[in-house]
Amino acid sequence: MTEVNVLPIDQAKGAVFGQITEMNHEMVVFCHDKKTNLKAIIAIHNTSLGPALGGLRMWAYQNEADALNDVLRLSRGMTYKAAISGLNLGGGKAVIIGDSKKEKTEAMFRRFGKFVNTLSGKYITAEDVGTSTDDMVHISKETKYVTGLPQSMGGGGDPSPVTAYGVFMGLKAAAKHLWGSDDLTGKKVLVQGIGHVGENLVGYLSKENAIVFVSDINKESVKHVSEKFKTGVVDPKDVYEADVDIYSPCALGATLNSNTIHKLRCAIVAGAANNQLADENLHGQMLLDRGIIYAPDFLINAGGLINVYSELNGYNRESALKQTETIYQQTLNILKKAAEEKITSHKAATLLAEQRLNKASGN
Repeated sequence: MTEVNVLPIDQAKGAVFGQITEMNHEMVVFCHDKKTNLKAIIAIHNTSLGPALGGLRMWAYQNEADALNDVLRLSRGMTYKAAISGLNLGGGKAVIIGDSKKEKTEAMFRRFGKFVNTLSGKYITAEDVGTSTDDMVHISKETKYVTGLPQSMGGGGDPSPVTAYGVFMGLKAAAKHLWGSDDLTGKKVLVQGIGHVGENLVGYLSKENAIVFVSDINKESVKHVSEKFKTGVVDPKDVYEADVDIYSPCALGATLNSNTIHKLRCAIVAGAANNQLADENLHGQMLLDRGIIYAPDFLINAGGLINVYSELNGYNRESALKQTETIYQQTLNILKKAAEEKITSHKAATLLAEQRLNKASGN
């Protein structure tokens, strides 16, 4: 049974409709099931180009407001990610409020699948932080609107390697733009957050003979990856002041903010994390003012979306990787546009994405 909680009108306007209006979302669905302890939010931002496809994140948010803010920002980012990548998809995202290490159950994900199914394809889900291909299998028992399934079921499996490959392409393009060469030999690169995407990125960078450093609050992950790839290690509290050429944030968002940007000693920021700029306008400009090249996150981390998108018409890993390689040239184009027009790279990327969205919607 679905339960609906009604806030006082003044609170509801600020907490929900104010944010939806500000970010121009089409639909936000609150999902609750007492039996499975499911508390989820599905946000559909824009479907001008096609159905909204975006991952399902499970996170122990401090409160419901944080969960709502996260899903709204992430779903909007998916709209721009699909648009700038040339995909016929809209932007959507979902979050489950809970500890993925302690509270996951098959019943919970199957119940979420039923909620997804009620949307009749307007939203297609996939894995994200805190969820896995196994969770997508549970969801697939209740709806066909799911991607990120194992290869044994005709899916693409874990999209993390393809996401990492796209970030690698964008990072190399940023190096080419700044230094005239994308050769990373001897370049010092710090990867913050070494989950599946971060670890794969470290692998690509190591093969390019970059001098790689890793940082993560998970000490076991740091030990595993640093020993596997013979990397240096940076304490999480020293990340922003690290003397490196490239900073690659691959954990959660908003690490680029008023408290951190002035500490940066890098020349390039290029990572996999979503919504790296706490405030897109303010902090994008701060990076520009400091002369730091920023590879827009929603462009260079689009490999995962490209990978699951390819499942919709019969999965082919080689084709997905080939399309992901286009991130390199698009990153060069955007950085060039930003430099010529003297605007932030985030603004340049947003303008290109909005051109495609406006054309599709007839504006």
